[in-house]
Amino acid sequence: MHIVIMGCGRVGAELAQTLERQGHTVAVIDQDPTAFRRLGSGFGGRRVTGVGFDQDTLREAGIEEAGAFAAVSSGDNSNIISARVAREMFGIEHVAARIYDPRRAEVYQRLGIPTVATVRWTADQMLRRLLPSGAEPLWRDPSGTVQLAEVRASPQWVGQRVSRLQEEAGVRVAFLTRLGEAMLPGADTVVQEGDLVHVMMRSDQVVQVEEVFAAGPEGEH
Repeated sequence: MHIVIMGCGRVGAELAQTLERQGHTVAVIDQDPTAFRRLGSGFGGRRVTGVGFDQDTLREAGIEEAGAFAAVSSGDNSNIISARVAREMFGIEHVAARIYDPRRAEVYQRLGIPTVATVRWTADQMLRRLLPSGAEPLWRDPSGTVQLAEVRASPQWVGQRVSRLQEEAGVRVAFLTRLGEAMLPGADTVVQEGDLVHVMMRSDQVVQVEEVFAAGPEGEH
């Protein structure tokens, strides 16, 4: 997959190097050409000088053949504008934006842009938003029997109680991430649009759980 990253600070450079090691092609955009030094001489991707919300700059970075776009510059406004251009003008499905002000998370979420607040930012979190390849373990016990993973839930689960999701999947929802904040679900908690669902389950349940989460509630297909 080709992936475009806006911002070549510490996190952008780390993300670019990680993605390239995984076999993806990568283009990095930054207004400051000296920022590309962080990539190191071994980086084989494109280095594009410009702003990430300029369409010509994005085209130079290969946005038209990209499968994902990450906005991780130092400015909230630049990140969200770039993410919206990538999503709305170029139809990129997997888009994520880094933000500094968590209070803006709700606004961005309503625009359909997954966000990661700076104070909680990790490369792994951003990678899971760019490369949704199923349930990626966040934690696994030493024996490998039990794991905690973020599992993608179909939009059909929005409006349903978490308790129903647990019952049909046969697992325990450990916590939700909603608008950048972690929360423990109660008996009446309802799945909302944009929620990230973190599940505790046996490792041999992963395929079954992913199928239930993807299919939606029984009897409502």
